[in-house]
Amino acid sequence: MRPEKKQRLEQRRRWRIRRKITGTAERPRMSVRFTGRHIYVQFIDDQRGATIAATSTRSKLLAEKGPWKANVDSASKLGAIAAEVAKANGITKVVFDRSGALYHGKVKALADAARQAGLAF
Repeated sequence: MRPEKKQRLEQRRRWRIRRKITGTAERPRMSVRFTGRHIYVQFIDDQRGATIAATSTRSKLLAEKGPWKANVDSASKLGAIAAEVAKANGITKVVFDRSGALYHGKVKALADAARQAGLAF
């Protein structure tokens, strides 16, 4: 499959998901994005259009906790850390936004780790 078509299909999945979910102050949207090297997690209040909290594998606070990559092991570690960051900001319930990625592998590992750490979604 050509890269342009793959990107276009992923963008359509992303738009389709975003039509159905919205984050509020009580239940923000937990947006997860994967690149070839890094993983990004944001907690977003769509009504205000503001990011409440965020973490990623590029965070300077996580640099000393070992090597970070965009793989299943790092995704599960980052899911637990993202849940801790959310709890520190008073977030216990979220709406999960997988940003067009299929729900398996890294996405599933991150979501399961966040659930085990105490986030409800």
